[in-house]
Amino acid sequence: MKYDLIIVGGGLSGAALAVALRGTSLRIALVEHVAPARPAGWDPRIYAYSPASVRFLEELGAWAHIDHSRLAPVDEMQVHGDAGGTLCFSAHQSGLAELARIGESSLVHVELWEGLKRQHNVGLFCSAHPKELDIQDDGVVLELADGRVLNAALVVGADGRDSWVRQKIDITATIEPYRQKGVVANFRCAISPRGTAYQWFREDGILAWLPLPQGGMSMVWSAKDALADELMALDEESFCERVEQAGERRLGRLELLTPRAAFPLSLMRLAEIVRPRVALIGDAAHAIHPLSGHGINLGFQDARVLAEELAALPSWQDPGDYAVLRRYARRRAEEAFVLQYATHGLNRLFATDNPFISVLRNAGLNLTARLPVVTNMLVRYAANERP
Repeated sequence: MKYDLIIVGGGLSGAALAVALRGTSLRIALVEHVAPARPAGWDPRIYAYSPASVRFLEELGAWAHIDHSRLAPVDEMQVHGDAGGTLCFSAHQSGLAELARIGESSLVHVELWEGLKRQHNVGLFCSAHPKELDIQDDGVVLELADGRVLNAALVVGADGRDSWVRQKIDITATIEPYRQKGVVANFRCAISPRGTAYQWFREDGILAWLPLPQGGMSMVWSAKDALADELMALDEESFCERVEQAGERRLGRLELLTPRAAFPLSLMRLAEIVRPRVALIGDAAHAIHPLSGHGINLGFQDARVLAEELAALPSWQDPGDYAVLRRYARRRAEEAFVLQYATHGLNRLFATDNPFISVLRNAGLNLTARLPVVTNMLVRYAANERP
């Protein structure tokens, strides 16, 4: 079976790339082990979609079909240090309609797949598992576990943090464990957050509350391993009380909407995200600390940029050409580098117990709050709304 492009991984980034190429003549194979489905209740996986990602999803035709009653805008974000430092980001003051839109992963994922099912230039291989990958001078050969063989000019690894494609081509990922876990849960709140997100840089980790529709809240608590294990061991009532207390009871009494979960956190760095006939996107290409809530947006922008590069090629040019893929890599280098190292640095800065550093970091928050030009710049960078 001959294609121009094989995408391994049909998650948000991989599916978005395939849909973004719907108007081209490229023949696409998408390999995924399980198709997305709408959950019966609330999806525990919540993302903050930046304005740039919303525009991209609008261009793909997915955003218009989403149930917008299950989305919540972020109009303001309040950031609190561990010793009195405060900083507020406002969409209105930065000239934006909103800072982000909070919604369930499955809302977007299902709509992208609905588009894929109708797309004339996509072959869906689901459920399918890759078995062998052979990179040749004139193309790639991918063998599936069921014996089917796919040939193409380019393979894209969109298969997540533990990317099978990345491992097969021996791109080494440098992993630096944070010795933290992200504890996540969704809550029903006595007091509606009303479009306000909160973030606390605490001595025991970084706590983020994101607004959900219908007065709900999604939490990510990036906690040291010992605390994370303790939180997961608490009974439901004690867990809610602990979260209420950590967030200064800003939203009153909390009640769990979804079961809590925890996952280890680490920094992942790659020396390269492209090789001849291979490109990586999304979590396969970079992983950042969740304190920014920006990881999914990096993946969408990877998909957008790679699709632009491939769509612009004349019909005679090889989409697996290393020069083409290097253009994609260069265009994505700055944003990924800045966000990865900014979140890494902030996490390290607030993880230290040195009292002198504590004074400096909280003074820094207060100083930034008094410089609206700086705060507006930070907001626009995160939203991809650069002047």
